[in-house]
Amino acid sequence: MATFKSFEDIEAWQKARVLCDLVYKEISKPIYDKDQKLRWQMSGSSGSIMDNIAEGQGRGGNNEFKQFLWIAKGSATELRSQLYRSLDRKFISQNSFDNLSGKTNEVEKMIVGLVNYLENSDFRGTKYKST
Repeated sequence: MATFKSFEDIEAWQKARVLCDLVYKEISKPIYDKDQKLRWQMSGSSGSIMDNIAEGQGRGGNNEFKQFLWIAKGSATELRSQLYRSLDRKFISQNSFDNLSGKTNEVEKMIVGLVNYLENSDFRGTKYKST
């Protein structure tokens, strides 16, 4: 059974990190000066995805990890909604929207897959290991 020594080992976190960087590059465009709150929200939700995966893994227990994974998935759903707002306001091109929305969807699926993996695992977490 695989355990994660660090959040950096988790593929969903790795992809969330790339997504966060892509979102940052998108929202750094001057068009987002028209809606600073949307820029701030997109920065926050994209960062929250990777941060909650990391925090959950760092808690050392599978139940806590799953809780934080669901929060990360919620942040990904929030980001997709914000991408639609950006598209509707013509801040983002259809191509960029499709790319970022697709990557967000991929991360969401990976998070759900990780939750399912943890639910089917007998391993309770590193804080429960006897030394």
